[in-house]
Amino acid sequence: MGIKLFMFSFILTSILFILVYIPTQLSQSPITIFKPTKSFIISNTSKPYPVKFAYLISASKGDVPKLKRLLFSLYHPGNFYLIHLDLDAPEAEHKEISRFVGGNTVFGEINNVWIVGKPNLVTYRGPTMLATTLHAMSMLLRIAKWDWFINLSASDYPLVTQDDLIHAFSDIPRDLNFVQHTSHMGWKLNKRGKPIIIDPGLHSLNKSEIWWVIKQRSLPTAFKLYTGSAWTILSRSFAEYCIIGWENLPRTLLLYYTNFVSSPEGYFQTVICNSEEYKNTTVNHDLHYITWDNPPRQHPRSLGPKDYRRMVLSNRPFARKFKNNNPVLNKIDRDILRRRNGQFSAGGWCTNDDERGCLSLQGEKYGVLRPGTGARRLKTLLKKLVSAPNFAKRQCR
Repeated sequence: MGIKLFMFSFILTSILFILVYIPTQLSQSPITIFKPTKSFIISNTSKPYPVKFAYLISASKGDVPKLKRLLFSLYHPGNFYLIHLDLDAPEAEHKEISRFVGGNTVFGEINNVWIVGKPNLVTYRGPTMLATTLHAMSMLLRIAKWDWFINLSASDYPLVTQDDLIHAFSDIPRDLNFVQHTSHMGWKLNKRGKPIIIDPGLHSLNKSEIWWVIKQRSLPTAFKLYTGSAWTILSRSFAEYCIIGWENLPRTLLLYYTNFVSSPEGYFQTVICNSEEYKNTTVNHDLHYITWDNPPRQHPRSLGPKDYRRMVLSNRPFARKFKNNNPVLNKIDRDILRRRNGQFSAGGWCTNDDERGCLSLQGEKYGVLRPGTGARRLKTLLKKLVSAPNFAKRQCR
């Protein structure tokens, strides 16, 4: 009798646990995944894409219009896209981007566009931006198979189609990491290396500036500091090393950079250049076209029509930063991406219409690439960057 009563209590408790605990866990999922509205049929004769990219697109309050346009320009069925809209953005903006992604037929058919369901509060110059990037990397590693991770903001824009990007990257080793870096920190040694800061975004729901600690610290002797661009293209292997690294270096440096000013401009550079396994995989370039303000070159200048020719001649696949609806974006859409308003960039995967642009998916075209002049320009740049004389000379100096 006692055993039967015990078993009955055990089963009843288990059922209650399942009913209460599991729905709670599901409701707190850190990622919003929009299920396909219908199955996308891929032809048996379709070839897989040679390489795939995983994008993190970060946006802040007021960025939703730019975010929508950027996603249209970047979208490709072979890639993966994770959107992070700052927790500080109004609820209406979070709902708007959710409706946009959830209501797009193409996104639903392929199911490769996601939104971070529990976004972070990102503080300017604080480590919360770095935390957001690592968070995104960990999610994308778990849910998709890809070759390179690319972090962009809503103020970025592509200068090549995704067919161009895939085609150009298909010829280079998959272990390369595009991380612009230098150990010659100059003024940053005293302004970045020694100060100690606290990011309120790590413990507060109210957005505010970083806090400065009065006392400074000495420069590290256990590792060498590097600095560079916050915009990187990282291999899957290096991303795994940063998230689930078999050495303690990534975690040690993450703790160090928690109190470092503008940590996204130094963390990946310092990790990769202090790693014996990965330091020889670095390509010293961020593949972005950026023009800076006058010294100390801390803030990128907004680009416009006068910059168009230099952007194209740079052979770089991305540029930043752009204000919303800047006229130069229309020229990039028309002349480079062959994209119309509200449509995707040209690609071998879609139904193309001369009047309306890229309209919808075609199953038999999955895996088809139609690279254009952008691919030739980018391949020229990549060949120059990875050529033997230049490659080794610019690694982790």
